Amino acid sequence: MPTQPHQHDRRSQLSAFLRSRRERLTPDEVGLPRTGRRRTPGLRREELALLAGISATWYTYLEQGREIRASEQVLNAIAAVLRLDGHERAHLLRLAGHASAAEVEGREPLTTEAVAVPLLLQPHPAYIIGGNYDVLGYNQAADELFPKLITEADRSGNLARWVFLEPVAREVVLDWEPEARGLLARLRTLAARHCDDPRYTRLIEELHEGSPQVRDWWPRYEVQARHSGRKRLRHPHHGATDYAYTAFHLAEQPEQTLVVYFDSQELPGRA
Repeated sequence: MPTQPHQHDRRSQLSAFLRSRRERLTPDEVGLPRTGRRRTPGLRREELALLAGISATWYTYLEQGREIRASEQVLNAIAAVLRLDGHERAHLLRLAGHASAAEVEGREPLTTEAVAVPLLLQPHPAYIIGGNYDVLGYNQAADELFPKLITEADRSGNLARWVFLEPVAREVVLDWEPEARGLLARLRTLAARHCDDPRYTRLIEELHEGSPQVRDWWPRYEVQARHSGRKRLRHPHHGATDYAYTAFHLAEQPEQTLVVYFDSQELPGRA
């Protein structure tokens, strides 16, 4: 039986991820002596294999993207040597074909009840995004805070496309580069779960075509989970504002995320 195209893509991503993490480690960091002159950065493949207790040839095949099946035990040993954090370890397991059943969600449309939530949160900016950053629901405050995010033609939008391809985004997002890099890392994480989904493929291709930053940052293979935090944004009426934001995953569709922003001065305990 011929291999499906998305399986080739998954192996290619696994190869790139392992190589990028191996190259960021030095022998000193893992307690190995430096031996002679090194032509490539980071650990050698045979060094990583030795530390993980596996065959150097077998690890080389894995990093080359060959059709081999790695057990979770072996992958966890590799992750330990590479010093992956919990999120990176989960990403490695998914790329190697060990995603849990809970991570295989359908792509159902946003429910009527969920659509109402951002409206109820007015005047705080709030929106719901899908796994590929499509804007599925939003309120007026979000529409004002993120100008041109929602297109007039069909009242839809995509946050990743807005950040990288809409010039006004750099005026609104005051710390644009770190915010944009974090968003791209989160998109990459989600795209790895949907290698056969053309929505992700089309979006990533479009971002590569239109953004030199995406073309520069994508090969670095940064991955990240969605999270809450702080963000400095320029409000059309209030100017530069330090926002706190928090993200909630919808119970029925865990990759659909409600994001709510509020002025950090409103946090309890702030004067």
